[in-house]
Amino acid sequence: MEKKKITIALDGYSSTGKSTMAKALAKKIGYAYIDTGAMYRTVTLYCLDNNLIDGDTVNEAALEAALPEIHITFKANDEGRSETYLNGVNVEQEIRSMRVSSKVSIIAALGFVRRDMVRQQQAMGRDKGIVMDGRDIGTVVFPDAEMKVFVTADPMVRAQRRFDELRGKGDTTTTLEEVLANVTERDRIDTTRAESPLRQADDALVLDNSHMTIAEQDKWLMDHFNRLTQ
Repeated sequence: MEKKKITIALDGYSSTGKSTMAKALAKKIGYAYIDTGAMYRTVTLYCLDNNLIDGDTVNEAALEAALPEIHITFKANDEGRSETYLNGVNVEQEIRSMRVSSKVSIIAALGFVRRDMVRQQQAMGRDKGIVMDGRDIGTVVFPDAEMKVFVTADPMVRAQRRFDELRGKGDTTTTLEEVLANVTERDRIDTTRAESPLRQADDALVLDNSHMTIAEQDKWLMDHFNRLTQ
């Protein structure tokens, strides 16, 4: 008998490895994976490349007018990994840079941007059988998701992970102190913004992976998925 398809929502703080674990889970269970953080990062990249951000100030009128021209899609590469495209151009590497990381929470706090992204995300997940990670998936995008997970970890642990990732991608200039400051500031913006702030859904399972291996967290997720789909 085929298992029923459900919606899986993973929310939590930046640099907790949400996307990595969500991708791994989706691949293992044969579900579609949607990286909502990449969507906000892509809008941020568009703003940076089109001079719509000056310091921490966004030209909101120009961005709102441009939103219909910002087409975000996901395609699997030759190795089967999902990559992000902006108007047909692969931007996967660019959207993971500190240049984008330092501004994405500002863009993600804009109500009209969130409403447009939520509309697209809800359309993508209409037929269930998806794993979606972000900040407001279990609270706003899919409040009726059958499996909700809230991922957290110590800020210094998250900063070290992000720092190691940047070094692995060839960034030799960003310091650990800068990454920690970015992580802390993103936490502040994400949890205090007026529009869809980051918060744990009342019925979410909490996963603190500060001291977990990838294998341990993957098993944790699979155990809960199997329990919910029996």
